[in-house]
Amino acid sequence: MAAPMAAPMGAPCRVDWVDTAKGLCILMVVLLHSTFGVEQAVGREGFMHAVVAFAKPFRMPDFFLISGLFLARVIDRDWRLYTDRKVVHFAYFYLLWMTIQLVVKSPVLAAEHGSWWGVPGDWALALIDPFGTLWFIYLLPVFFVATKLARQLRIPPLAVWLVAAALETAPIHTGWMVPDEFAARFVYFYTGFLLAPRVFALAEAAAARPWLSVGGLAAWALVNGALVFGGFSEWPIVSLALGLAGACAIIVLATLLVRSRVFDPIRYCGEHSIVVYLAFFLPMAATRIVLLKTGVIDSVGLMSLIVTAAGILGALAMWWAVRGTRLDFLFTRPDWAHVAPRKRPAEARLQPAE
Repeated sequence: MAAPMAAPMGAPCRVDWVDTAKGLCILMVVLLHSTFGVEQAVGREGFMHAVVAFAKPFRMPDFFLISGLFLARVIDRDWRLYTDRKVVHFAYFYLLWMTIQLVVKSPVLAAEHGSWWGVPGDWALALIDPFGTLWFIYLLPVFFVATKLARQLRIPPLAVWLVAAALETAPIHTGWMVPDEFAARFVYFYTGFLLAPRVFALAEAAAARPWLSVGGLAAWALVNGALVFGGFSEWPIVSLALGLAGACAIIVLATLLVRSRVFDPIRYCGEHSIVVYLAFFLPMAATRIVLLKTGVIDSVGLMSLIVTAAGILGALAMWWAVRGTRLDFLFTRPDWAHVAPRKRPAEARLQPAE
């Protein structure tokens, strides 16, 4: 077994199953965008379409639930430090990479507007309506602030959870990403915060009974697949149940995977999930264009897998290339972008990273 199931408060270590679960999530996110991008370009579906559909009920719920797991450690910090770690941190990377994405896509956007003058308007709109693939890190600060406010206002946690569950069940479709995704996702983030001890207990139980865990995963996969491909997965209540069940399944699967070093690359991707999330769109798009232009591969599914691998490896390669250089600011928040003292080296290694 790799790391302890739960890291003590202040312990300078990470939790391997958490990183592995995050790695599974980021793999599914990149696979989604890669598959849909290729399919849209060629005008037909590939064999990976079914995999993406299977993962839809739990792909983002699990990511948000894991994001809330360690919040109890820091939620009672003063607002200045809390804002620096949980708001300014993500705001910096969102603004930076949103600008990069807009610059890269500006020729296409200008063509859609019929003029370059529309591109600055897209940038301004992205300040209130998240742009492209970056909506996740836009929403995280909103969730962190909402959870701290609810705690300071002494709103009963059960009441917060019930309201969040009702919002997910509604469902709400305003056409604006922030209210729509807040309604759809906050319940999972708050569940991670509220039930963190039980989540860690689930991981410990899965590690203690691996064969029973495998059986449970098989049963879950059958139910999830039946509801997804039967067209029931987005029904009210069903979607919430599938999101929570799928998040638990990914946690159990991650706990089993850390038993073998074979799956260390997945853990590594999870440890650096924000790097992959920020930068995967560049190598992903470039690889897709090359494959489509050359026509060396006809299989849509195989192209999707290649583009997915290129997106992940390319993002990590970009990060490795800029470390210690003047371009380090692409993945490391500089001193001027802090509103509170930076983390000490030992503290910076705590799970989770900022």
